[in-house]
Amino acid sequence: MNNGPRKFEIRTARVEDVPIILQLIRDLATYERAPNEVTATEEQLVEVLFGPRPSAEVMLAFEEDTAVGFAVFFHNFSTWLGRPGLYLEDLFVKPEVRGKGYGRALLVHLAKIARERGCGRMEWAVLDWNDPAIQFYHKLGAAPMDEWTVFRLTGDGIAKLAEQ
Repeated sequence: MNNGPRKFEIRTARVEDVPIILQLIRDLATYERAPNEVTATEEQLVEVLFGPRPSAEVMLAFEEDTAVGFAVFFHNFSTWLGRPGLYLEDLFVKPEVRGKGYGRALLVHLAKIARERGCGRMEWAVLDWNDPAIQFYHKLGAAPMDEWTVFRLTGDGIAKLAEQ
């Protein structure tokens, strides 16, 4: 048996990867203690990721031929900087392969994309209880934005506001 380093690769997701993406989304939801909250379907993901107006991009991480993680991101905009930003919606590495540098490699890959695209910043949110992730982000030099509170409207709230 070969105990040497395993082949690791990061690549842009393709439409045929949608089943892998959906499984990673479900794995992430399970990790974040909300396994029943995923309502996304393969059909929806094909449309929003690979349709005429993609809403986000996905980078997949593979160890050998197995998908072990992903990063989902899109561009936001800073009016003060007058430049786009890269917003990381999800970063996930399967727990059984953590500690190998895969999460860091995904973030380095995204930083290179942000630099190439002239982004003024990279941002993401982390759950308050996820101390391993918080420590990981600190080590990368990221700073928490403690003075900001995230607000959210969802389905019914959006509909109600839109009717006013």
